[in-house]
Amino acid sequence: MVNLKVNLAGMILDNPVIPSSGTFGYGLDHARYYDLNILGSIAIKGTTLNPRFGNPTPRVAECASGAVCSIGLQNPGVDEVVKTLLPELKKYYRKKVIANACGFSAEEFAEVAARFDASDSVGIIEVNVSCPNVESGLSFGSYPNTVYEVTKKVRKRVKKAVFVKLSPMVADIKEIACAAEEAGADGVTLINAAPAMRIDLKTKKPVLANKKGGLSGKALFPVALRCVYDVYGAVKIPVVGVGGISSAEDVIEMMYAGATAVGVGAENLVEPFACKKIIEELPAAAERCGLVNLADATGAAHR
Repeated sequence: MVNLKVNLAGMILDNPVIPSSGTFGYGLDHARYYDLNILGSIAIKGTTLNPRFGNPTPRVAECASGAVCSIGLQNPGVDEVVKTLLPELKKYYRKKVIANACGFSAEEFAEVAARFDASDSVGIIEVNVSCPNVESGLSFGSYPNTVYEVTKKVRKRVKKAVFVKLSPMVADIKEIACAAEEAGADGVTLINAAPAMRIDLKTKKPVLANKKGGLSGKALFPVALRCVYDVYGAVKIPVVGVGGISSAEDVIEMMYAGATAVGVGAENLVEPFACKKIIEELPAAAERCGLVNLADATGAAHR
């Protein structure tokens, strides 16, 4: 029997499968479909200091092997999440979640993270410096010095593990990841959606009201895999691989590249049972790959 457990910066997960931030809300909707406790963890929706309505509609445009989304960090604000939504989720999910903290300044990132740090429902704080769907969303994650500054300020305010979520749209993602590690990050999440757009042939105008959005889905998988592979060889902290994962085989491939755990994103939007199915199929897929302990898959492509 395959042991699926992994150690993510001190948080022991029953398996490496995590619904990634922005594709699973705050977990409550999916609690209607299956027992959430089968999940390794849940990365909750990106949360800001104050409530946000998000971008105008339409916000989603389909494309081959994925979708271009421009939600704009719609959320009720960190206080409402900590006081109401996380306690409600605790009725259905007994494990720790990964809280995705967003901000529009280094100080704001740190404040949101600090409020999440006070919640006993949170195990890891994921600092989202790479959202492509808001103004200046990519600016914090585009340069080593700004990643270092944000991470350092967050690290000073929180005691829990800090992961930094990075964009593929940088000159050298290894350099960015190293800056996060140097500033005290306990791990990195790779990758966020890539900037993209669609144009309506009839109107000759962008499909999205915000014109541009973030590409997610299966089309992103090879890009995410390459980023995880490169960063694994450059840092000593764990990596969560995110981008286009839709099967148990994808999970193992991403772990071979260097991921300790994986985030399942857009697949949740087209198949609500996606994570459940992947977890159920993971033992057989691991056996076919000759794995007894799934954790041994991490970094196998480097050995």
